[in-house]
Amino acid sequence: MKRLRRLHSLLAVSVCGALAAVLSLLSPAPAQASQTTIHNADPSVIRVGGTYISAETSGGGIAVREASSPSALGAATARKVWTNPSGRGEVWAPEIVVDGGRYYIYFTAGAGAAHRMYVISSATASGGYGNETKLALPDDKWAIDGNMFTFEGQRWFVWSGWAGDTNVEQNLYLARMSSPTTPTGARYIISQPRESWERVVGNPYINEAPNAIKDPNGQLHIVYSANGSWSDQYCMADLRLRAGGDPTYVWDWYKSNGCLFGSHAATMMKGWDPTLYVDGSGSHSFVLLNGDINTSPPAGPTFPLMFTAVPKGTPYSWSARYWFTGSFCWWGDTTYTRANVPGDTSNTGWSLKFFE
Repeated sequence: MKRLRRLHSLLAVSVCGALAAVLSLLSPAPAQASQTTIHNADPSVIRVGGTYISAETSGGGIAVREASSPSALGAATARKVWTNPSGRGEVWAPEIVVDGGRYYIYFTAGAGAAHRMYVISSATASGGYGNETKLALPDDKWAIDGNMFTFEGQRWFVWSGWAGDTNVEQNLYLARMSSPTTPTGARYIISQPRESWERVVGNPYINEAPNAIKDPNGQLHIVYSANGSWSDQYCMADLRLRAGGDPTYVWDWYKSNGCLFGSHAATMMKGWDPTLYVDGSGSHSFVLLNGDINTSPPAGPTFPLMFTAVPKGTPYSWSARYWFTGSFCWWGDTTYTRANVPGDTSNTGWSLKFFE
């Protein structure tokens, strides 16, 4: 059985690797080949049947689009589904998922230290959402970029937040959910921005924009963004839960040894190349069926990805960011190493390759 798993992993690597090799031999594509017309940050895209549905901030509220493909979302009508009737302040990073046949959009709202997570829901994607509900996250601290997912039958909520009441650094936290709108129990820290490659740009140092996915062995991954979103050093990295690990135990998580998707060679994990056509590839969305990680793709083929970046050659700024369509595939037999912490110093399993 171990030999079969090893063969399966090698075959998947060769398929994904062959694709990368073919892409590198093709004539260079235009610098904006994957750029959409959506001039925004923090994409969230899911597939429901044959329809692709996205959520985004719009005029202080939230809008939803529907299209027949990720690349067609930019031409689709952005329908306003929530207008911030209670004046919650800044609205950031809406994330749309389907749970029990109902649509839920999680988002950040507030100002300064008052940013917290909220949720709206509806029976249909493009309308009928009621008033927002504040998520009663454990400890009630500053929280952004939250998302709900189900792993091994348990709903979880993952977000970026502060340990206390001041902006020292942004960590990743996890909490159980007893329903799509009800956190339960404690919050658990699963990552802090403590590696040299995720501390190139700080004040504060950040781990943010977490997105869950499940690999071909059924292990949980949280792909997140590191370095400041105000810099072209913004990049994506991976947390992989060890086989049989406890999601609430920080030392059961293994972190990639560098960025897996970014524009600076110096911060990339060995064997991963920097981007050719964009700078600051960060906040992203795995385009999964119903937004459900239990529909995560198998090894071998590439699958859709939506991410935020700035076209290479454009001065980097928040206002210059667009959504880009890309793809990803699983990359097997990848070892993540660590030192001076409890547990094994290395862990080998699936990682991810990203393509512009």
